[in-house]
Amino acid sequence: MKISFYNFPFLKKSPSDYYPSKDIRLLCVGLCLFFILLPQGCSVEKEVVFSGRTMGTTYHIKAVTGYFKRTSGLQDTIDARLKAINQSMSTYIHDSEISRFNRSTDTRRPFHVEDDFFQVFKKAQQLYALTGGAWDGTIKPLVDLWGFGSNAQGNSHLPNAAIISRTLGTVGFQHIHISGQGAIQKKRAFITLDFASIAKGYAVDQLARLLENSGMDNFIVEIGGEVFAAGVRKDGKTWRVGINLPDKKASFQDLYSVVQLSNRAMATSGDYRNFIEQDNVVYSHIIDPRTGYPVQNNVASVTIIAPDCTMADGLATAVVVMGIEKGKALIEQLPGVEGLIIIRDPDGNLRDFPSSGFRTFSE
Repeated sequence: MKISFYNFPFLKKSPSDYYPSKDIRLLCVGLCLFFILLPQGCSVEKEVVFSGRTMGTTYHIKAVTGYFKRTSGLQDTIDARLKAINQSMSTYIHDSEISRFNRSTDTRRPFHVEDDFFQVFKKAQQLYALTGGAWDGTIKPLVDLWGFGSNAQGNSHLPNAAIISRTLGTVGFQHIHISGQGAIQKKRAFITLDFASIAKGYAVDQLARLLENSGMDNFIVEIGGEVFAAGVRKDGKTWRVGINLPDKKASFQDLYSVVQLSNRAMATSGDYRNFIEQDNVVYSHIIDPRTGYPVQNNVASVTIIAPDCTMADGLATAVVVMGIEKGKALIEQLPGVEGLIIIRDPDGNLRDFPSSGFRTFSE
């Protein structure tokens, strides 16, 4: 039997009523062509920005995403993630995990910590071993002694050799060990931790992971100068990140150099932002945990490029402590890591010493 429209009696209209008119068909074809061709001639992506305060500083995020992708709840998610990390590792918060660990004097039982703390502790162990103790997460008593920490006494006098020597007895990352999954344990009762030189880097890495899990491939995350950049900008070009001029009189807009960054982290540490000055001598906030004294080796700043910002953050501090020869040697032996060491001559002139692959990132 031949099937036709008229074999269906519940259809009361003619076939032409069930097909769009010629004008409607042309409009649909036009819209289809518009959306097919749009990515080639126009951008269907938008740039979104998130910012706020965390860890005693500011953060800024710029992300490139689909024009119709909803990002309305992302700001709250970012802030909640940063609050959790800060609650874990801030020595300025009385009931944070790190503050509770520091107050504990129990050497017989393990101290259980959340995953953020545990991951940073493992990275801290790695940094301590890699740098031969030039980076030490138990440096807090020395930082406080010199007036730079959360328990700084605010004394106008510099500590003398005797008290520095005594304080060194309360420092040493080897006096804390992992006693199980999510558990660490003190070997000495008065050992304390300070993750200030890697916590911001860790937070950058965590925000980068958050954005990736939200379906974003192109973004840049910055917290207090520590950066991770993924993919490219809205215009398709590589993200550009400045290295500050290492001079205490320079503003944050004064740049020494600019690097191009994609799928890499960058962190800078130096002696020009946080310091004390007495009798015309400048004492940096970066302290050598092996001697107990602020570094005095003419290193003005160190910039590290690495696969993750936690490592970049810690290495930047460690290389300042190690100095140019040992610091550069360490950078050269680490896969995926590049660095720029800037030294300040006695006359105030700056000279830089890049690692073998650093210039590939420079403009």
